[in-house]
Amino acid sequence: MTIPFPGATSVSILDVYSWEAPDGLPGGSPHLHTACTEGYVVVGGRGRVQTLDASGFRETPLHERSVVWFGPGVIHRLINDEDLRIVVVMQNNGLPEAGDAVLTFTAEVVGDNDRYAEWAKLTPGDEETSARQRQSRAVAGFTELRAQLDAEGPAALQRFYDAAARIVGPKVPRWRQAWRDGPMRAATATGEQLDALERGLADHLAAGRVNAQEPAPRFGMCGRLSTYSFALGS
Repeated sequence: MTIPFPGATSVSILDVYSWEAPDGLPGGSPHLHTACTEGYVVVGGRGRVQTLDASGFRETPLHERSVVWFGPGVIHRLINDEDLRIVVVMQNNGLPEAGDAVLTFTAEVVGDNDRYAEWAKLTPGDEETSARQRQSRAVAGFTELRAQLDAEGPAALQRFYDAAARIVGPKVPRWRQAWRDGPMRAATATGEQLDALERGLADHLAAGRVNAQEPAPRFGMCGRLSTYSFALGS
């Protein structure tokens, strides 16, 4: 029997891109998550994460053993100053993989769902070239958003949030099933286990098993990923 990963989360190992963006800073493609909290556990190197939220622009240093996390709506851009490697923890296993992230392309692109989808995808067989292009385009939009946030305050972000909601809206019915099969099921199972233990019953303990996986590499938004496929339950 396959045991779900703890808390219906998912983890991956991220080696942040060292490619320079048009502004000269090496790193990933800025984006936000629409339904998931993300956490970083830095295991090597050093860098920064630049963020935009309703409170403004912020830059948080990253070094070995740093732990940083942020909720949906925080636009984040990883900067790789030296060999930055992170264990990424994502809430709601299944939703990030189903596309809850929205890249910070410029306003005219995020306002057009078809054009956004074309810019966001990676070209099979030429992933690195298209990932580099995606980074450049997302950084351009991030720079635009940062200037608008400085000038207008949170209203500038709200326009982007509204566009992001329109982009992901058609995917939500699939997300609901992933949420039911993963986080909701995990929380319900914990409640059932607590009920059983309170009655002095321990049958669920006999179902414990060990699970192990090897990583699968792929190009991500922020860097080269070592990914794992986590069961939602069985």
